[in-house]
Amino acid sequence: MRLLHTMLRVGNLERSIAFYTEVLGMRLLRRQDYPEGRFTLAFVGYQDEADGAVIELTHNWDTSSYELGNGFGHIAVAVPDAYRACEEIRARGGKVVREAGPMKHGSTVIAFIEDPDGYKIELIQRDAEHG
Repeated sequence: MRLLHTMLRVGNLERSIAFYTEVLGMRLLRRQDYPEGRFTLAFVGYQDEADGAVIELTHNWDTSSYELGNGFGHIAVAVPDAYRACEEIRARGGKVVREAGPMKHGSTVIAFIEDPDGYKIELIQRDAEHG
């Protein structure tokens, strides 16, 4: 078994695809409209679906926003330098909500950003060897 994807419902698909591809550097892997169900699925990720987990962006055509709820935590992305990643993400229009620095009660360097719908994305500083 392996993890396939995390699904997020988004209010504006084009805005979300732009965020994940242009701000976070993922690729749009596939996109499919389902006119009968009035929704579109778009899959984004750093690698092909056969090689790793991706994010499924679900856009229900008749819904422009969602309440995030308190059960969802965050998506985590490994980065080589969290401080630099925050600078680059901010320069590309992304929103940093917790600056890079050591986590509470630990030494791992982390940061948090938000996507256009308010979903949290944790940046975890890891060297290339530990991905």
